[in-house]
Amino acid sequence: MLIKNVIVLTMNSNKDIIENGVVVIDNDVIVDIGGNELLSKYPDHEIIDGEEGILVPGFVNAHTHCAMTAFRSLGDDVADRLKRYLFPLEKMLVDKELVSLGSKYGICEMALSGVTTFADMYYYEDEVAKSTKEVGLRGVLGETIVDFVAPDADKAYEGLDYCQWFIDKWKEDELIIPSVAPHAPYTNDTEHLQKALNLAESKDVPILMHIAEMTYESEKYMKEYNLTPVQYLDKIGVLNSRMVGAHLIYVNNEDLRILKEKEVGISHNIGANAKGAHGVAPAYKMYNMNLKLGLGTDGPMSGNTLDIFTQMGLVAKIHKLVNNDRTIFSADQIVEMATLGGARALNLDSKIGSIEIGKKADLVIVETKSINMQPIYDYYSVLVYSANASNVSTVIVNGKVIVKDKALLTQDYSILTNEFKNIKNRVMSAARSL
Repeated sequence: MLIKNVIVLTMNSNKDIIENGVVVIDNDVIVDIGGNELLSKYPDHEIIDGEEGILVPGFVNAHTHCAMTAFRSLGDDVADRLKRYLFPLEKMLVDKELVSLGSKYGICEMALSGVTTFADMYYYEDEVAKSTKEVGLRGVLGETIVDFVAPDADKAYEGLDYCQWFIDKWKEDELIIPSVAPHAPYTNDTEHLQKALNLAESKDVPILMHIAEMTYESEKYMKEYNLTPVQYLDKIGVLNSRMVGAHLIYVNNEDLRILKEKEVGISHNIGANAKGAHGVAPAYKMYNMNLKLGLGTDGPMSGNTLDIFTQMGLVAKIHKLVNNDRTIFSADQIVEMATLGGARALNLDSKIGSIEIGKKADLVIVETKSINMQPIYDYYSVLVYSANASNVSTVIVNGKVIVKDKALLTQDYSILTNEFKNIKNRVMSAARSL
């Protein structure tokens, strides 16, 4: 496959831009990058005409719970939503059917918006893996571990056993990276956090967790240990380079030092955090400290959307506002976090995140013909401030075209939309009982 007539934003170490560029793919790997001279060098390759679109590495959603699409637009303005609303709803409603439907629909949304890799933690994560394969995305997927009876667990911490089975089932898959996912420090005791890390170490997989997201979480660890959540996790020995921490809002300078020293991946989820009024993580300081920082949407009940375009615009604007400085977080830095930064956070930057020879062919063409896309003076700025998910025209994952001319080739999501109607009354009935 050969992609021509595109502006290539490589996101390599020099952030090279190739206008009227050509990218050549063999199987699932990028094998050549250049200009029109490559057209004669590879005469037998199938040609995709990018029609002067912007070619970027596939976006990385570094933290979500995509099956929660089933609850989107429900309880958006409820206080203490997690404990008073979400956990009870999950206990009443979440089963294999809901997770399969919700995750498949959410993955379709991500595919159409140019997300090629995502990190997810939820229940019945095997259903999420099946949906990921069916749609054709790359997923870092972890079964949630909690200290209470969960939708797919009859006793506390049974998610650890599920994790072991799940990892063994998917470990060798080319698109699925199975993971261990303790929900948060406050929903796992010290012993089981350490067991979760030991399992991740023994299986050589990532570990995903919410960290320093809630005020009551920070209050708990300060009261019980005189430590922040990050310092507590460091003290019990569960922070290392395979950890991907979501949120990390309530962190101080010592926490940031620890996160850098331990090479912890970070998902900055500005949309969900702003909507939940949790606060603004010090992402600009994290970026300048060269922490492994990517962008995430959180679940579609928390942030409502699963596209990274929304997050890019919010990150740029909110951080300028809270820092009272319109010059910080340049557009190229935002795009970097959405691509290579997310790959770094997930320890996948040797494979994805930039357009370089030898890396996986996870690529997105953003068309430039729509009315919101012109004129273009700065390619990064138009992606961050002008573009939206509907401008994604082509998506390639692992060398396979899964979106062409803005149409998803691997799934008819209109069928899924109709299936949602079958569960809507059940969800509403449960919600009214709370």
